[in-house]
Amino acid sequence: MLKRHKRMRVPVRLLGMSAAALSVAAATFTYTSTAGAAGVTEAAYRSPVSSSGTTKSVRYDLGDTAWHLPQTGEPAELTGVVHYPADLGTGRHPLILMMHGLHETCADRKADAARTAALRKGDDAAYEAAGAKLFAWPCAPGTPALPNERGYDYLARTLAGQGFVVVSIGGNGINASSVTGDDNAATRADLINRHLRLWQELSSEDKGELAGKFTDPETGAARRVSFAHHVDMGDVGIMGHSRAGAGVTWQAADSHRKQWPTGVDVKAVAALAPAYNVMTEDMSNYTITKTPFATFRGTCDGQVGGEALSFAADAAKEAGSGFYRFAIHGANHNSFNTQWSPESHQVAAADDATPVKGHPGQCTDREGAAPTRQLTEPQQRHVATTYLNAFFRRYLLGDTGQEPVLTGARHPDAAITEVDVTAVP
Repeated sequence: MLKRHKRMRVPVRLLGMSAAALSVAAATFTYTSTAGAAGVTEAAYRSPVSSSGTTKSVRYDLGDTAWHLPQTGEPAELTGVVHYPADLGTGRHPLILMMHGLHETCADRKADAARTAALRKGDDAAYEAAGAKLFAWPCAPGTPALPNERGYDYLARTLAGQGFVVVSIGGNGINASSVTGDDNAATRADLINRHLRLWQELSSEDKGELAGKFTDPETGAARRVSFAHHVDMGDVGIMGHSRAGAGVTWQAADSHRKQWPTGVDVKAVAALAPAYNVMTEDMSNYTITKTPFATFRGTCDGQVGGEALSFAADAAKEAGSGFYRFAIHGANHNSFNTQWSPESHQVAAADDATPVKGHPGQCTDREGAAPTRQLTEPQQRHVATTYLNAFFRRYLLGDTGQEPVLTGARHPDAAITEVDVTAVP
Protein backbone atom coordinates (compact mmCIF):
# COMPACT_ATOMS: atom_id res chain seq x y z
CA MET A 1 0.00 0.00 0.00
CA LEU A 2 1.38 3.43 -0.94
CA LYS A 3 2.41 5.65 1.92
CA ARG A 4 0.98 8.96 0.81
CA HIS A 5 2.55 12.21 1.92
CA LYS A 6 -0.54 13.83 3.44
CA ARG A 7 -2.08 14.84 6.72
CA MET A 8 -3.72 11.72 8.11
CA ARG A 9 -7.13 11.66 9.77
CA VAL A 10 -7.28 9.91 13.11
CA PRO A 11 -10.08 8.80 15.45
CA VAL A 12 -11.52 11.14 18.02
CA ARG A 13 -9.64 11.01 21.29
CA LEU A 14 -11.82 10.31 24.29
CA LEU A 15 -10.93 12.65 27.12
CA GLY A 16 -12.46 13.58 30.44
CA MET A 17 -14.59 16.37 29.04
CA SER A 18 -15.57 16.20 25.40
CA ALA A 19 -16.64 19.01 23.10
CA ALA A 20 -20.22 17.87 23.53
CA ALA A 21 -19.96 18.19 27.28
CA LEU A 22 -18.44 21.60 26.94
CA SER A 23 -21.30 22.79 24.76
CA VAL A 24 -23.80 22.35 27.55
CA ALA A 25 -21.70 23.99 30.25
CA ALA A 26 -23.52 26.73 32.09
CA ALA A 27 -21.43 29.59 30.73
CA THR A 28 -21.53 28.43 27.12
CA PHE A 29 -23.42 29.96 24.21
CA THR A 30 -24.00 28.02 20.98
CA TYR A 31 -25.50 29.50 17.83
CA THR A 32 -26.01 28.34 14.28
CA SER A 33 -26.70 31.01 11.69
CA THR A 34 -28.41 30.00 8.47
CA ALA A 35 -27.11 31.11 5.10
CA GLY A 36 -29.59 32.90 2.91
CA ALA A 37 -31.72 34.10 5.82
CA ALA A 38 -34.56 36.43 4.96
CA GLY A 39 -33.63 40.07 4.90
CA VAL A 40 -29.93 39.51 4.30
CA THR A 41 -28.63 42.04 1.80
CA GLU A 42 -25.42 42.23 -0.18
CA ALA A 43 -23.99 44.31 2.63
CA ALA A 44 -24.07 41.21 4.81
CA TYR A 45 -21.62 39.52 2.40
CA ARG A 46 -19.04 42.13 3.25
CA SER A 47 -17.19 41.44 6.46
CA PRO A 48 -17.30 44.13 9.13
CA VAL A 49 -13.53 44.11 8.72
CA SER A 50 -12.26 47.42 7.44
CA SER A 51 -9.09 46.97 5.44
CA SER A 52 -8.98 50.54 4.16
CA GLY A 53 -5.73 51.26 6.00
CA THR A 54 -2.81 51.38 3.57
CA THR A 55 -0.35 48.55 4.14
CA LYS A 56 3.11 47.54 3.03
CA SER A 57 5.03 44.28 3.09
CA VAL A 58 8.63 43.14 3.38
CA ARG A 59 10.37 39.81 3.69
CA TYR A 60 13.34 38.52 5.65
CA ASP A 61 15.38 35.39 4.97
CA LEU A 62 18.30 34.47 7.20
CA GLY A 63 18.95 31.28 5.26
CA ASP A 64 17.56 27.80 4.63
CA THR A 65 19.79 26.31 7.35
CA ALA A 66 19.85 29.26 9.77
CA TRP A 67 18.13 27.24 12.50
CA HIS A 68 18.38 23.63 13.58
CA LEU A 69 15.67 21.53 15.20
CA PRO A 70 16.50 21.12 18.90
CA GLN A 71 15.40 17.46 18.93
CA THR A 72 17.32 16.22 15.88
CA GLY A 73 19.65 18.92 14.60
CA GLU A 74 17.99 18.89 11.18
CA PRO A 75 18.19 22.22 9.31
CA ALA A 76 15.35 24.69 8.92
CA GLU A 77 14.89 28.19 7.58
CA LEU A 78 14.43 31.47 9.40
CA THR A 79 12.23 33.38 7.01
CA GLY A 80 9.07 35.43 7.17
CA VAL A 81 6.88 37.81 5.24
CA VAL A 82 5.73 40.91 7.11
CA HIS A 83 2.59 42.97 6.48
CA TYR A 84 2.28 46.22 8.40
CA PRO A 85 0.54 49.62 8.36
CA ALA A 86 2.20 51.92 5.82
CA ASP A 87 2.29 54.61 8.47
CA LEU A 88 3.61 53.12 11.69
CA GLY A 89 3.15 56.46 13.42
CA THR A 90 4.77 57.07 16.79
CA GLY A 91 3.21 54.30 18.87
CA ARG A 92 3.48 50.54 19.12
CA HIS A 93 1.37 47.99 17.24
CA PRO A 94 0.34 44.51 18.39
CA LEU A 95 2.22 41.68 16.68
CA ILE A 96 0.48 38.66 15.13
CA LEU A 97 2.71 35.74 14.17
CA MET A 98 1.31 33.07 11.84
CA MET A 99 2.65 29.67 10.82
CA HIS A 100 1.65 27.15 8.16
CA GLY A 101 1.36 23.43 8.67
CA LEU A 102 2.43 20.24 6.91
CA HIS A 103 2.69 20.52 3.14
CA GLU A 104 5.21 19.85 0.41
CA THR A 105 8.35 21.97 0.63
CA CYS A 106 9.77 22.09 -2.89
CA ALA A 107 8.01 23.29 -6.06
CA ASP A 108 9.28 20.43 -8.24
CA ARG A 109 6.67 19.99 -10.99
CA LYS A 110 8.38 16.99 -12.52
CA ALA A 111 8.41 15.21 -9.17
CA ASP A 112 4.76 16.13 -8.62
CA ALA A 113 3.81 14.65 -11.99
CA ALA A 114 5.90 11.55 -11.31
CA ARG A 115 4.23 11.03 -7.96
CA THR A 116 0.78 11.32 -9.52
CA ALA A 117 1.73 8.78 -12.20
CA ALA A 118 3.16 6.42 -9.60
CA LEU A 119 -0.04 6.63 -7.58
CA ARG A 120 -2.10 5.62 -10.61
CA LYS A 121 0.20 2.69 -11.32
CA GLY A 122 0.55 1.59 -7.71
CA ASP A 123 4.32 1.93 -7.92
CA ASP A 124 5.46 2.34 -4.30
CA ALA A 125 9.14 2.90 -5.04
CA ALA A 126 8.49 5.60 -7.64
CA TYR A 127 5.96 7.26 -5.37
CA GLU A 128 8.41 7.43 -2.46
CA ALA A 129 11.24 8.69 -4.68
CA ALA A 130 9.10 11.53 -6.04
CA GLY A 131 7.80 12.35 -2.58
CA ALA A 132 11.35 12.61 -1.25
CA LYS A 133 12.05 15.35 -3.78
CA LEU A 134 8.88 17.21 -2.91
CA PHE A 135 9.63 17.00 0.84
CA ALA A 136 13.37 17.79 0.68
CA TRP A 137 15.07 20.56 2.63
CA PRO A 138 16.87 22.51 1.47
CA CYS A 139 15.45 22.00 -2.01
CA ALA A 140 17.66 20.71 -4.81
CA PRO A 141 19.65 23.35 -6.71
CA GLY A 142 17.39 25.02 -9.28
CA THR A 143 14.20 23.93 -7.52
CA PRO A 144 12.38 26.78 -5.76
CA ALA A 145 11.00 26.34 -2.28
CA LEU A 146 7.23 26.28 -1.96
CA PRO A 147 6.34 29.65 -0.36
CA ASN A 148 3.89 28.13 2.11
CA GLU A 149 4.19 31.16 4.37
CA ARG A 150 2.71 33.35 1.60
CA GLY A 151 -0.55 31.42 1.76
CA TYR A 152 -1.99 33.80 4.37
CA ASP A 153 -1.17 37.08 2.64
CA TYR A 154 -4.89 37.74 2.23
CA LEU A 155 -5.41 37.55 5.99
CA ALA A 156 -2.22 39.41 6.85
CA ARG A 157 -3.12 42.35 4.60
CA THR A 158 -6.50 42.74 6.25
CA LEU A 159 -5.05 42.52 9.75
CA ALA A 160 -2.31 44.99 8.88
CA GLY A 161 -5.01 47.35 7.67
CA GLN A 162 -6.45 47.15 11.17
CA GLY A 163 -3.16 48.31 12.71
CA PHE A 164 -1.40 45.01 13.41
CA VAL A 165 2.13 44.06 12.40
CA VAL A 166 1.69 40.56 10.96
CA VAL A 167 4.50 38.06 10.39
CA SER A 168 3.94 34.76 8.56
CA ILE A 169 6.91 32.46 9.07
CA GLY A 170 8.22 29.55 7.03
CA GLY A 171 8.27 26.02 8.43
CA ASN A 172 9.44 23.98 5.45
CA GLY A 173 12.43 22.59 7.30
CA ILE A 174 10.13 21.12 9.94
CA ASN A 175 7.87 19.66 7.24
CA ALA A 176 10.85 17.87 5.70
CA SER A 177 12.18 16.66 9.05
CA SER A 178 11.77 13.38 10.88
CA VAL A 179 9.91 14.81 13.91
CA THR A 180 6.36 13.59 14.45
CA GLY A 181 3.59 13.68 17.02
CA ASP A 182 4.20 15.76 20.13
CA ASP A 183 7.77 16.41 19.03
CA ASN A 184 6.47 18.06 15.88
CA ALA A 185 4.21 20.38 17.87
CA ALA A 186 7.07 21.17 20.28
CA THR A 187 9.43 21.94 17.40
CA ARG A 188 6.94 24.34 15.83
CA ALA A 189 6.57 26.05 19.20
CA ASP A 190 10.37 26.35 19.41
CA LEU A 191 10.50 27.99 15.99
CA ILE A 192 7.72 30.40 16.93
CA ASN A 193 9.66 31.40 20.03
CA ARG A 194 12.82 31.82 17.95
CA HIS A 195 11.06 34.33 15.70
CA LEU A 196 9.49 36.11 18.66
CA ARG A 197 12.99 36.50 20.10
CA LEU A 198 14.17 38.02 16.81
CA TRP A 199 11.32 40.51 16.90
CA GLN A 200 11.89 41.35 20.54
CA GLU A 201 15.48 42.31 19.73
CA LEU A 202 14.46 44.30 16.67
CA SER A 203 11.56 46.14 18.24
CA SER A 204 13.47 47.22 21.33
CA GLU A 205 16.69 48.61 19.87
CA ASP A 206 16.53 48.05 16.08
CA LYS A 207 19.34 45.54 16.57
CA GLY A 208 19.79 41.82 16.22
CA GLU A 209 19.68 39.43 13.30
CA LEU A 210 16.76 41.09 11.53
CA ALA A 211 18.24 44.58 11.46
CA GLY A 212 18.91 45.60 7.87
CA LYS A 213 17.67 42.26 6.48
CA PHE A 214 14.33 43.28 4.96
CA THR A 215 13.70 42.97 1.23
CA ASP A 216 10.85 43.50 -1.20
CA PRO A 217 8.80 40.25 -1.29
CA GLU A 218 8.45 40.39 -5.07
CA THR A 219 11.73 41.84 -6.37
CA GLY A 220 14.17 40.96 -3.61
CA ALA A 221 15.45 44.53 -3.53
CA ALA A 222 16.65 45.80 -0.15
CA ARG A 223 14.03 47.73 1.82
CA ARG A 224 14.78 50.00 4.73
CA VAL A 225 12.05 49.96 7.36
CA SER A 226 12.44 50.57 11.07
CA PHE A 227 10.22 48.61 13.43
CA ALA A 228 12.11 49.83 16.51
CA HIS A 229 9.66 51.03 19.17
CA HIS A 230 6.76 50.30 16.81
CA VAL A 231 5.95 46.70 17.81
CA ASP A 232 4.35 45.85 21.15
CA MET A 233 5.86 42.53 22.18
CA GLY A 234 3.68 42.57 25.28
CA ASP A 235 0.61 42.31 23.04
CA VAL A 236 1.15 39.30 20.78
CA GLY A 237 -1.25 36.98 18.96
CA ILE A 238 -0.31 33.69 17.29
CA MET A 239 -2.15 31.69 14.63
CA GLY A 240 -1.27 28.24 13.31
CA HIS A 241 -2.87 26.23 10.50
CA SER A 242 -2.97 22.43 10.35
CA ARG A 243 0.07 20.96 12.16
CA ALA A 244 0.98 24.49 13.21
CA GLY A 245 -2.40 24.64 14.95
CA ALA A 246 -1.00 22.04 17.31
CA GLY A 247 2.22 24.03 17.46
CA VAL A 248 0.58 27.25 18.62
CA THR A 249 -1.49 25.34 21.18
CA TRP A 250 1.70 23.81 22.55
CA GLN A 251 3.45 27.20 22.56
CA ALA A 252 0.60 28.88 24.46
CA ALA A 253 0.04 26.02 26.93
CA ASP A 254 0.27 26.99 30.59
CA SER A 255 3.17 24.60 31.11
CA HIS A 256 5.23 26.22 28.34
CA ARG A 257 4.74 29.91 29.09
CA LYS A 258 8.13 30.03 30.79
CA GLN A 259 9.71 29.31 27.40
CA TRP A 260 8.42 32.56 25.91
CA PRO A 261 11.21 35.07 25.26
CA THR A 262 11.69 37.70 27.95
CA GLY A 263 9.34 40.62 27.39
CA VAL A 264 6.92 38.65 25.19
CA ASP A 265 3.32 38.16 26.27
CA VAL A 266 1.01 36.08 24.08
CA LYS A 267 -2.53 37.34 24.64
CA ALA A 268 -4.47 35.41 21.97
CA VAL A 269 -3.97 32.07 20.21
CA ALA A 270 -5.91 30.77 17.20
CA ALA A 271 -5.73 27.21 15.84
CA LEU A 272 -7.00 26.98 12.26
CA ALA A 273 -8.00 23.42 11.26
CA PRO A 274 -5.47 22.09 13.79
CA ALA A 275 -3.97 18.64 13.28
CA TYR A 276 -3.33 17.47 16.83
CA ASN A 277 -1.58 14.37 18.06
CA VAL A 278 -4.78 12.99 19.54
CA MET A 279 -2.88 10.05 21.02
CA THR A 280 -0.73 12.27 23.23
CA GLU A 281 0.00 10.82 26.66
CA ASP A 282 0.40 14.19 28.37
CA MET A 283 -2.49 16.57 27.82
CA SER A 284 -0.81 19.22 29.98
CA ASN A 285 1.40 20.02 27.00
CA TYR A 286 -1.68 21.47 25.28
CA THR A 287 -3.73 22.76 28.21
CA ILE A 288 -4.51 26.48 27.96
CA THR A 289 -6.29 28.24 30.82
CA LYS A 290 -4.61 31.66 30.92
CA THR A 291 -4.77 32.79 27.27
CA PRO A 292 -7.85 33.40 25.09
CA PHE A 293 -8.06 30.52 22.62
CA ALA A 294 -10.05 30.05 19.40
CA THR A 295 -10.21 27.03 17.13
CA PHE A 296 -11.70 26.66 13.64
CA ARG A 297 -12.63 23.76 11.37
CA GLY A 298 -14.54 23.38 8.11
CA THR A 299 -17.30 20.80 7.79
CA CYS A 300 -15.70 19.60 4.53
CA ASP A 301 -12.19 19.26 5.93
CA GLY A 302 -10.81 16.10 4.36
CA GLN A 303 -7.57 16.15 6.34
CA VAL A 304 -8.58 16.84 9.94
CA GLY A 305 -11.72 15.36 11.50
CA GLY A 306 -13.99 16.54 14.27
CA GLU A 307 -11.33 15.67 16.83
CA ALA A 308 -9.76 19.04 16.03
CA LEU A 309 -12.59 20.77 17.87
CA SER A 310 -13.05 18.19 20.62
CA PHE A 311 -9.32 18.06 21.39
CA ALA A 312 -9.17 21.86 21.62
CA ALA A 313 -12.22 21.85 23.88
CA ASP A 314 -10.48 19.43 26.23
CA ALA A 315 -7.33 21.54 26.14
CA ALA A 316 -9.38 24.57 27.22
CA LYS A 317 -11.91 22.88 29.51
CA GLU A 318 -10.69 24.84 32.54
CA ALA A 319 -10.04 28.06 30.63
CA GLY A 320 -10.62 31.26 32.51
CA SER A 321 -9.70 33.59 29.66
CA GLY A 322 -12.19 32.71 26.91
CA PHE A 323 -12.56 29.77 24.54
CA TYR A 324 -14.24 29.87 21.12
CA ARG A 325 -15.03 27.11 18.66
CA PHE A 326 -16.11 27.78 15.06
CA ALA A 327 -17.38 25.16 12.59
CA ILE A 328 -17.54 26.73 9.11
CA HIS A 329 -20.01 24.94 6.86
CA GLY A 330 -18.64 24.10 3.42
CA ALA A 331 -15.00 24.88 4.21
CA ASN A 332 -12.23 22.40 3.46
CA HIS A 333 -8.70 22.22 4.88
CA ASN A 334 -6.45 23.52 2.14
CA SER A 335 -8.25 26.66 0.99
CA PHE A 336 -7.27 28.55 4.14
CA ASN A 337 -3.80 28.65 2.52
CA THR A 338 -3.76 30.04 -1.03
CA GLN A 339 -0.61 28.08 -1.91
CA TRP A 340 -2.34 24.79 -1.12
CA SER A 341 -5.49 25.59 -3.13
CA PRO A 342 -6.22 24.55 -6.72
CA GLU A 343 -6.80 28.08 -8.03
CA SER A 344 -3.16 28.89 -7.26
CA HIS A 345 -1.97 26.24 -9.78
CA GLN A 346 0.87 25.67 -7.35
CA VAL A 347 2.70 22.35 -7.06
CA ALA A 348 0.74 19.86 -4.91
CA ALA A 349 -2.28 22.17 -4.59
CA ALA A 350 -5.49 20.17 -4.13
CA ASP A 351 -9.09 20.29 -2.94
CA ASP A 352 -9.29 17.91 0.02
CA ALA A 353 -13.09 18.03 0.45
CA THR A 354 -15.04 14.83 -0.24
CA PRO A 355 -17.45 15.39 -3.18
CA VAL A 356 -20.99 14.06 -3.02
CA LYS A 357 -21.82 11.74 -5.90
CA GLY A 358 -24.71 13.06 -7.94
CA HIS A 359 -24.69 16.44 -6.18
CA PRO A 360 -22.28 18.85 -7.89
CA GLY A 361 -21.06 21.63 -5.63
CA GLN A 362 -21.83 19.65 -2.46
CA CYS A 363 -19.18 18.31 -0.12
CA THR A 364 -18.59 16.47 3.15
CA ASP A 365 -15.58 15.62 5.27
CA ARG A 366 -16.03 11.87 4.80
CA GLU A 367 -18.15 9.42 2.84
CA GLY A 368 -21.65 9.02 4.21
CA ALA A 369 -21.67 12.30 6.13
CA ALA A 370 -24.36 14.94 5.61
CA PRO A 371 -23.52 17.12 2.60
CA THR A 372 -23.39 20.88 2.42
CA ARG A 373 -22.70 23.45 -0.27
CA GLN A 374 -18.96 23.85 -0.74
CA LEU A 375 -17.59 27.34 -0.38
CA THR A 376 -15.46 28.87 -3.09
CA GLU A 377 -11.88 29.63 -2.14
CA PRO A 378 -12.54 33.39 -1.76
CA GLN A 379 -15.68 32.74 0.30
CA GLN A 380 -13.84 30.43 2.69
CA ARG A 381 -11.05 32.93 3.23
CA HIS A 382 -13.54 35.76 3.67
CA VAL A 383 -15.32 33.94 6.49
CA ALA A 384 -12.05 32.95 8.17
CA THR A 385 -10.87 36.56 7.99
CA THR A 386 -14.09 37.81 9.57
CA TYR A 387 -13.77 35.64 12.67
CA LEU A 388 -9.99 35.77 13.05
CA ASN A 389 -10.06 39.54 12.78
CA ALA A 390 -12.82 39.74 15.40
CA PHE A 391 -10.86 37.46 17.73
CA PHE A 392 -7.59 39.37 17.48
CA ARG A 393 -9.29 42.76 17.68
CA ARG A 394 -11.09 41.65 20.83
CA TYR A 395 -8.03 40.37 22.68
CA LEU A 396 -5.15 42.45 21.28
CA LEU A 397 -6.95 45.78 20.89
CA GLY A 398 -9.54 45.35 23.64
CA ASP A 399 -12.39 45.88 21.16
CA THR A 400 -15.38 44.50 23.08
CA GLY A 401 -17.61 45.40 20.13
CA GLN A 402 -16.43 42.13 18.55
CA GLU A 403 -18.07 39.97 21.23
CA PRO A 404 -21.42 39.53 19.40
CA VAL A 405 -19.48 38.02 16.48
CA LEU A 406 -17.37 35.78 18.72
CA THR A 407 -20.35 34.48 20.69
CA GLY A 408 -22.52 33.93 17.62
CA ALA A 409 -25.11 36.52 18.60
CA ARG A 410 -24.24 38.29 15.35
CA HIS A 411 -23.26 36.51 12.16
CA PRO A 412 -21.84 38.94 9.58
CA ASP A 413 -21.42 36.28 6.89
CA ALA A 414 -24.88 34.69 7.03
CA ALA A 415 -25.32 35.38 3.32
CA ILE A 416 -22.34 33.12 2.60
CA THR A 417 -22.67 30.12 4.89
CA GLU A 418 -23.58 28.79 8.32
CA VAL A 419 -21.08 29.01 11.13
CA ASP A 420 -21.68 27.03 14.32
CA VAL A 421 -20.28 29.00 17.23
CA THR A 422 -19.62 27.72 20.73
CA ALA A 423 -18.27 30.30 23.14
CA VAL A 424 -17.12 30.25 26.73
CA PRO A 425 -16.31 33.97 27.15
